Amino acid sequence: MWLCDLDGTLVDSFPAHEAAFRRAIAELAPAALPGFRYAAHAGASTAEVAARLAGDPETAGRLARRKQELYRELVGQGAVRPFPGARRLLDRLAARGRVAYLVTAGSRASVERVLAGSALGACFRDVLTADDVPVSKPDPRFYGLALRRWRVDPDEAVVLEDSAHGVASAVGAGLATLHVHTAVPAPGAVAVGGLDDLVSLVEVER
Repeated sequence: MWLCDLDGTLVDSFPAHEAAFRRAIAELAPAALPGFRYAAHAGASTAEVAARLAGDPETAGRLARRKQELYRELVGQGAVRPFPGARRLLDRLAARGRVAYLVTAGSRASVERVLAGSALGACFRDVLTADDVPVSKPDPRFYGLALRRWRVDPDEAVVLEDSAHGVASAVGAGLATLHVHTAVPAPGAVAVGGLDDLVSLVEVER
């Protein structure tokens, strides 16, 4: 059983998320722009990041909605694409009889648009998004809810994540976690350089 993150893990969405956030912040919370670094928030939901940046709930809500609107425009323009090896990995897992679920802090509307544009949607048995969970990564309850929803035994699951927030959520839920696109994993995870490396590992898996 594989529980996969989406943004930054299977698709290269970091530049689009950062661009959308920076434009939304410039429009609605300009005082927060000089110190904004998307890398510090990667893995958290848009609503969570907006709440950290805005001075009040109303501004946070407007900021989150505007960022999502801008991000979806970028997705529609082809700014978000799968990483090399993403489809090969998911196809190989399916060929080996491994079930894959998507566990992402993205909003459902944004995730559906990315999956449609990347042709990855059919690879997952089900999808859990930020709209389904009352907390955000790195809270372990994010993955905990996924385990309960799909009745997954933690000892039979492998998590694929790219961010420290995501790894912390998965490890905190007691899950074996692979930290992809890095040589230095977050605490509790095993580093994997790229998705093509994982394809090779799955090929030799018994």
